[in-house]
Amino acid sequence: MKYYSTNKQAPLASLEDAVIKGLASDRGLYMPEVIKPLPKEFYDNIENLSFQEIAYQVADVFFGEDIPADKLKEIVYDTLNFDTPVVKVTDNIYSLELFHGPTLAFKDVGARFMARLTSYYTRNQNSPVNVLVATSGDTGSAVANGFLGVDGVHVYVLYPKGKVSPIQECQFTTLGQNITAIEVDGTFDDCQALVKAAFMDKELNDKLMLTSANSINVARFLPQAFYYFYAYAQLKKMGKADEMVVCVPSGNFGNITAGLFGKRMGLPIKRFIAANNRNDIFYQYLQTGQYNPRPSVATIANAMDVGDPSNFARVLDLYEHSHKAITSEISGATYTDEQIRETVKKVYEETGYLLDPHGACGYRALDEGLKPEETGVFLETAHPAKFLETVESILGSKVEIPGKLQEFMKGEKVSIEMTKEFEDFKGYLRQKV
Repeated sequence: MKYYSTNKQAPLASLEDAVIKGLASDRGLYMPEVIKPLPKEFYDNIENLSFQEIAYQVADVFFGEDIPADKLKEIVYDTLNFDTPVVKVTDNIYSLELFHGPTLAFKDVGARFMARLTSYYTRNQNSPVNVLVATSGDTGSAVANGFLGVDGVHVYVLYPKGKVSPIQECQFTTLGQNITAIEVDGTFDDCQALVKAAFMDKELNDKLMLTSANSINVARFLPQAFYYFYAYAQLKKMGKADEMVVCVPSGNFGNITAGLFGKRMGLPIKRFIAANNRNDIFYQYLQTGQYNPRPSVATIANAMDVGDPSNFARVLDLYEHSHKAITSEISGATYTDEQIRETVKKVYEETGYLLDPHGACGYRALDEGLKPEETGVFLETAHPAKFLETVESILGSKVEIPGKLQEFMKGEKVSIEMTKEFEDFKGYLRQKV
């Protein structure tokens, strides 16, 4: 499989090049040349397959031409060694709980898959690969833990100072080994800009083998398609899959883009809803046809605090820049912190189900926008305890902290303070050579 750039000004790349480079030379994002549909027999029998069996068949479409079948199967099965249950919240709304991995966040699957694929491609490299990742919350912890201890790879996690939850911060600042946390005096968009600038800097790239583990990397975002197939399989098992609507809490748009790829592969999702917080750039695009990125603002759903989502380029490319085509399959919703708090409290009091702030956006969009004949699935992207102070203040009571999170909280924070100026970041990286 060859991969092209969304900017159409870079040469075609192999999967290996797309994974190792992360970003194309023209600053575009890599896209697979072909999105192949899965056969009818797969969908006819999908409810009888395990999550790992489903994921392997999906992965084979994208990666099977480039990776031996036994190795790809090993990567998929090793990545998906935890459950992802679909839980009923109301009669027609279900939660796809994506927080049962090592860091209790949906990004664990993509990060673990990418770590194993990168290790496969770099196993014979003489020089180490340096992974740069910007995070607004969960990406950093998932990538750091996915790559922890992987030989020949060093990860630099850039995060906005004071703008991630304390537990999220613990998950990537206490690890040590091959993980370095860089605390940037700025926003997530500033962190992302530093990463992109590093990829485009010839001097750095001549000296360091740089790649990204954000959802701009095909090895990070494509495996997230696994979730959507699994959700469909579970609804089909319940006899609820005929009018399936999926709502995705959206920040950098890697997750919903993976779902759109699934639909192109024949997955019978009726439509998508992209749920935003106050950073509603995509929502405004859906309403007006105009894309106007702006500096992000801090909210209680911090992993969605993105003012210029990278994967918007992939959405545009997928629909050939047609606003009409995009709005025919994707609608949007946007919520304030006050509305998010209302939703968490109301759902918990009425159903006993505890939402995290991001999942609350997804649930509320379905609650307000589902038609009577439709069944909605929202992606519950992280465990509520990762946002402990926020959730406890909403409920007025204590939230139990899972053992996995408690272990992270025992570690000592170690981070490198950094300005948002690229020359400072570049100078730091040069010292690492």
